[in-house]
Amino acid sequence: MAEQIRTKGIAVVGAQWGDEGKGKVVDYLASSFDYTARYAGGHNAGHTVMFNDHRYVLQLVPSGILRPGKKAVIGPGAVVDPVALLGELDNLKKSGVDVNGRLFLSNRAHLIFPYHRALDQAAEAALGSDKIGTTSRGIGPAYEDKMARRGIRVCDLLEPERFRVKLARVLAEKSKISRGAYGVPLETAGMLEQYLEIAGRIRGLVADTAVLLNRALDQGESVLFEGAQGTMLDIDHGTYPYVTSSNAISGGAATGLGVAPTRVTGIVGVTKAYTTRVGGGPFPTEMPDLDAQEVRARGNEFGAVTGRPRRCGWLDLVVLRYAKMLNGIDSLVVTKLDVFDAQPEIKVCTGYLLHGRPLAEIPPDAETLAQVEPQYRTLPGWKTSTQGAREVKDLPAAARDYLDFISNELQVEIGMISTGPERDATIIARGTKLASWL
Repeated sequence: MAEQIRTKGIAVVGAQWGDEGKGKVVDYLASSFDYTARYAGGHNAGHTVMFNDHRYVLQLVPSGILRPGKKAVIGPGAVVDPVALLGELDNLKKSGVDVNGRLFLSNRAHLIFPYHRALDQAAEAALGSDKIGTTSRGIGPAYEDKMARRGIRVCDLLEPERFRVKLARVLAEKSKISRGAYGVPLETAGMLEQYLEIAGRIRGLVADTAVLLNRALDQGESVLFEGAQGTMLDIDHGTYPYVTSSNAISGGAATGLGVAPTRVTGIVGVTKAYTTRVGGGPFPTEMPDLDAQEVRARGNEFGAVTGRPRRCGWLDLVVLRYAKMLNGIDSLVVTKLDVFDAQPEIKVCTGYLLHGRPLAEIPPDAETLAQVEPQYRTLPGWKTSTQGAREVKDLPAAARDYLDFISNELQVEIGMISTGPERDATIIARGTKLASWL
């Protein structure tokens, strides 16, 4: 039997609470891959890419689509709002990006409907001050329906009679829930007709994407597996319940796309030079308001999809060690190094204390994590611009020391450094695993 062709399958994952800059990283790496494939999340995950003086904000479509001739996949592990998808495709078309024959939507992906958004908003409102801080875009309720085996998938939408029956059954149930639990009537008028019209518009994108990707890999083509959100928002391993509704870690690539774990031959973790998170939940290294405002302003820390201001904190090596373990990170990307260009001193959290004692692992519950006391190491800033640097040697000595400290503490290479939002504001470290994959 002929030996199977050894192919390149690299996963890009967020190593913090999301918003690490994965969109730019995926866009940069995508030029070296045949496919970019999204394996989890919904249109609550905004990826921002800047080049040629144009800013692209992508939510569902993998950012690899911006590379001419490359192909992109939205896998069955994602949940898809077809209205949002069509809006995104319209914006890409206006920007001169043609997705025909290049974008593929899984026939097994679950769909988000208006009732998911309505129930998401009602549930958040009912929680009051204890709300999770979701984007209220229906992501969680869609995943709930998926796990409860009552979801409606892309393949159902393409069969009008089947879709009609399933939608009627679900709407009757959701109307009762909305009135009974939240006292809010559910608006359902015109939904059937609207979505049957949408079916005609997306039909040409639909494919069995597991077959597509496995066939491509068998033929020696390469795939960049794109995650959404970050490790600390993973439904199983994050700061539950302040998490997303899917598996954001690298293991999600296998389940969310239908490829074997052995197809993933390398893992790239993405972290900012500091830490941010959106919404509620514990955040041990969160900065005081004044410091956070300065970093937020310099880093433009506002949600690409929601516009919400992000909470800002110092880099947390406890979180990054945890992310390295869970994901099997081979190479680390550090983004937004330039945000610290004006910082006189930089704190880095190297460990936690709980009631005065060192904590060996991240606690499983949010309540305990909220009580930990971060232990900091203070490093000198560089007070010099890093923008325009294209080689590691071009960075200020203190910036190189900062990166070396992170690498040594985590025992992982830093393969890429981002010094600005533009595509070319990127340093690839020579001699690293990441460099060898490009």
